[in-house]
Amino acid sequence: MDKRENLPVHIGIIMDGNGRWAKKHGLPRNMGHKKGAETFEKISKYCRDIGIRWLTVYAFSTENWKRPPEEVAGLMALMRQYLKNMDTAFGEKIAVRFIGDRGPLDGDIVKLIEKAEAANIPEPKLTVQVALNYGGRDEIVHAVKKLAEDVKSGALEPEDVDEREIAKRLYSPDAPDPDLIIRPSGEERISNFLLWQCAYSELVFMDVLWPDFTPEHLEKALDEYEKRSRRFGGI
Repeated sequence: MDKRENLPVHIGIIMDGNGRWAKKHGLPRNMGHKKGAETFEKISKYCRDIGIRWLTVYAFSTENWKRPPEEVAGLMALMRQYLKNMDTAFGEKIAVRFIGDRGPLDGDIVKLIEKAEAANIPEPKLTVQVALNYGGRDEIVHAVKKLAEDVKSGALEPEDVDEREIAKRLYSPDAPDPDLIIRPSGEERISNFLLWQCAYSELVFMDVLWPDFTPEHLEKALDEYEKRSRRFGGI
């Protein structure tokens, strides 16, 4: 593939459609999540190879706890499996971090997350952020609470509160805002994903279930992104 002139630095993906894929194939829902995890690994490697610097994927939302207990348990078991094999799952030059509220997660999962994040990846080509027990509104609430604590302690004056101060207290303040957010599955909504960061993201919705998502689908989304004129409020 020829090198693109307008490649996004940061892509966000709402990995949607695993359950519907499983139903379509007569399989249990957790088999859809397993297939979706394989797609995530494949697309991460492809992003690295074409020069994407950041990839954030929506793995488990703060609302997903409402799903049947057996499905939640299966998702967490799948997360444990991937975390234990993180050294080999993605190959070279991919750093992994996690965003979201770790408080409700089981202690062994938190320890595996910390181990994965502590891995030394010299000069990574791609940083993958996994949004786990994540919600965009929840992230903003966490940031505002930290802000309120700093104002209360005197570390920050109320008149100094601005967008920059809020952004500094988000889960991943050093990550650039996503240039492009892709949602497969045919749904056309953002579903509480990166609400603060997506203010000027280009949105591409695609009628393909996530387990069937391929590098060719990603290329189609990049084609669409290249057609967009990003003015950020200007003319």
